[in-house]
Amino acid sequence: MQRYPRDMTGYGATPPQANWPGQAKVAVQFVLNYEEGGENNVLHGDAASEAFLSDIAGAAPWVGQRHWNMESIYDYGARAGFWRLHRLFTGAGIPLTIYGVASALARSPVQVEAMKDAGWEIASHGLKWVEHRDMPEAEERAAIAEAIRLHTEVVGTPPRGWYTGRCSVNTVRLVAETGVMDYISDTYDDDLPYWARIDGRDQLILPYTLEANDMRFATAPGYITGEQFYQYLKDAFDVLYAEGTEGSPKMMSIGLHCRLIGRPGKLAGLRRFIEYIKGFEGVWCPRRIDIAQHWAANHPPVAKDRPSEMDRDTFVDRFGGIYEHSPWIAERAHGLELGHAHDSAAGIANALARMFRSATPAERLGVLQAHPDLAGKLAAAKRLTAESTQEQASAGLDALTDDERARFTELNDAYVAKHGFPFVIAVRDNTKATILAAFERRLTSDTETEFAEACAQVERIARLRLETLL
Repeated sequence: MQRYPRDMTGYGATPPQANWPGQAKVAVQFVLNYEEGGENNVLHGDAASEAFLSDIAGAAPWVGQRHWNMESIYDYGARAGFWRLHRLFTGAGIPLTIYGVASALARSPVQVEAMKDAGWEIASHGLKWVEHRDMPEAEERAAIAEAIRLHTEVVGTPPRGWYTGRCSVNTVRLVAETGVMDYISDTYDDDLPYWARIDGRDQLILPYTLEANDMRFATAPGYITGEQFYQYLKDAFDVLYAEGTEGSPKMMSIGLHCRLIGRPGKLAGLRRFIEYIKGFEGVWCPRRIDIAQHWAANHPPVAKDRPSEMDRDTFVDRFGGIYEHSPWIAERAHGLELGHAHDSAAGIANALARMFRSATPAERLGVLQAHPDLAGKLAAAKRLTAESTQEQASAGLDALTDDERARFTELNDAYVAKHGFPFVIAVRDNTKATILAAFERRLTSDTETEFAEACAQVERIARLRLETLL
């Protein structure tokens, strides 16, 4: 089995109705990352100094040394930036979600107390603000466990949400493995929460953001002024608010850092954005745990068949009859690189069609010849497959007059005599009258043209059957 793990389908063209509280048109959610005191530092047992997300252009790690300038920038976030943001959000009556690095929280008891007094959610941001990408799995699992333990010890309650940020390919799976998180946010792949099936467990995912994020003040291309940050947030909000007004509410995540947006010139843009959204009705500004609770209550996980996870026998048993009496198509399709994108009628239709299209002309002809005549002898003898019986009945072909039956018989015989295979048409797309008209028109076509048309009709029949099945 070749299986592709990424999910690039998501909700597709029909996202669920969020039903935010108060019928809000958009949920604007602010995250404040608290990393100060948890960053790379030889004082913390790390090999080098921090080099990520600061106002030092082109910063590089100082191996074996403390980087005094870098430390002081992080210190500013805890000493000044945090309190400026605390005043802004408590004054605006907007609760935050803190992504708190456990070791940073342990070094900031005064700030933790202020977070709790404000009613902010304190979610986990890992044990240390370091890269996880090269961590052996066992080491990362241990770091996650220690982050939860230390967070619970420092905050007084365990975290219910998780975001690593500098994660590995294993992080989401390892956090889900703990079974204690209401949500995980180490993805950037949607504007709505969704349920991910991870090792047999349904885990709620609340996607986060790296673009509506003040980290762009410290990366290139990025923001230079608070006005640029404001304008980007405003534009994003306007688009999402319009979508919500049109009936498709979404979530807008905004990422902040004490040492970045906490600087006066940058904060001005954030303050302006908060003032802007307060001028709109139907804006919900929750914590992430509030979104998670709402989603779990209103959009619980739904068990469904996942064709990409079926073994070969189950897959062929389920889809072997989609192409009339041709289970070999499903057998071959099971060997394709299937994934989340194939867990739908459109996905399986494409996989089966690929095998039909890549088959030899003789094999494709065999599929055409496996189809019954319309309103023919097999139908009269009630020997059609269940799918063909339902399809022919949908167009009234099971209730023909004697004259109509005679005409169908005449056309069937003439078509097969000319082309060597039965007349194939997706009857669910047609009526008795349009089928007869197509019959007479296609009887005049050359066999090469008609072979291509019949194959296209076979694929259409398969797609319709899968829509019913799935």
